[in-house]
Amino acid sequence: MLIDTQLWIWWVNGASQLKPEYAKAISEATSIEVSIISCWEIAKLAEYGRLVLAIPTLEWLNRVLSVPKVHLLPLTPSIVADSTKLPDSFHKDPADQLIVATARVCNLPLLTMGLKIIAYPHVRLAI
Repeated sequence: MLIDTQLWIWWVNGASQLKPEYAKAISEATSIEVSIISCWEIAKLAEYGRLVLAIPTLEWLNRVLSVPKVHLLPLTPSIVADSTKLPDSFHKDPADQLIVATARVCNLPLLTMGLKIIAYPHVRLAI
């Protein structure tokens, strides 16, 4: 299961915004896949002050990526190409495009609360 950036942050931080059904899906998953683009998004959020981390960004990323069932997925040429050719219309957020393309190319269900992604019929959702 691929998890999007916001849910990953909420899960790691034990945030109350994480709905119980999402927390259950994460806890029951044998493997949590994270796109490298989520690492970039987190670094940018921290840079802009929209996410406050208690430790330096690189240290935070290394810690959360060391959780046993968390696996980092790289960007590949297939993912990058798919992100530019998503069927029908998809919104213009490049990070969301890459996360959706990662789920599609890697044939993974995507766990997200993003309404635009949930409404997109060309990605398999975990919930």
